[in-house]
Amino acid sequence: MELRDIEIFLTLAEELHFGRTAERLRVSQARISQAISQQERRLGGALFDRSNRRRIRLTPLGRQLRDDLRPVYAGLRDSLERARLAAQGITAVLRVGMLPINVHDLRAYWDTFRARHPTWKLTIRHPAFSDPFGALRRGDVDVLVAWLPVEEPDLTVGPLIYAEPRVLAVGTGHELAGRASVSLDMVSDFQHPDVESRPDYWFDSYIPSHTRSGHSIQRGPLVQNTEEILSLTSMGEIVTCFPAHMARYGTQPGIVYLPLRDLDPLSYALVWRSEAETGLIRALARIVRELGPRTSSDSAT
Repeated sequence: MELRDIEIFLTLAEELHFGRTAERLRVSQARISQAISQQERRLGGALFDRSNRRRIRLTPLGRQLRDDLRPVYAGLRDSLERARLAAQGITAVLRVGMLPINVHDLRAYWDTFRARHPTWKLTIRHPAFSDPFGALRRGDVDVLVAWLPVEEPDLTVGPLIYAEPRVLAVGTGHELAGRASVSLDMVSDFQHPDVESRPDYWFDSYIPSHTRSGHSIQRGPLVQNTEEILSLTSMGEIVTCFPAHMARYGTQPGIVYLPLRDLDPLSYALVWRSEAETGLIRALARIVRELGPRTSSDSAT
């Protein structure tokens, strides 16, 4: 099995969706299907159960192969990347996962890290918030910028990096679009997005399950990423509570952002897997503590 075929299999085993796998790997769905069929013929058994047209599942053989190949593939990929970087004089890489999209607002941290550690490379990735801590636990990222609270026994919560007021995104044709601001009670009966595979306490801090007066907040369609949320919002199918930076980063035709009067600011901090803490993680955490949390006025400059 070639390295690319391994990558295709492991990505499909994670996404369990041919379309998303093809999009993520930037190949056609036919290429994904062909690669999996070839692997199944070589192995003599099915790797995926395709009986459900809407969602495929791993077979027992597929689960076994996934578990066996993950560490092998990660080792090969890391070895090749270390060799490539060593040729450029880079001795280590810190992979930062960001659930928010305001990378530019946090440039002071990234630039300081690079200036202090010129032989270390810092990269930014955006894990899916439908599986918020999976990227950390799989080793896809080393440290995560995540909203609080994070109450996972295997994860360390580091320094606060910023906190922001909240806004509500609505379609331009929505009945609330002309208001100067809104409250949670005013928007509780409209559909809000929902995600799978997340701790309830954690997602409830982003979109509460109830207003302060006790009204239930309606959860609607399951989403995988910010792009899906913005699409559904622009079509008027949902309304969405966001941190305030989305009013700058998420501007697009069909969406307006309204201040939310009665939702507490959302705080973000560095989070990492406790047993995987490294000198690179400690170096970034030290910089965040020294510079202090970014404020709302910082993003306006």
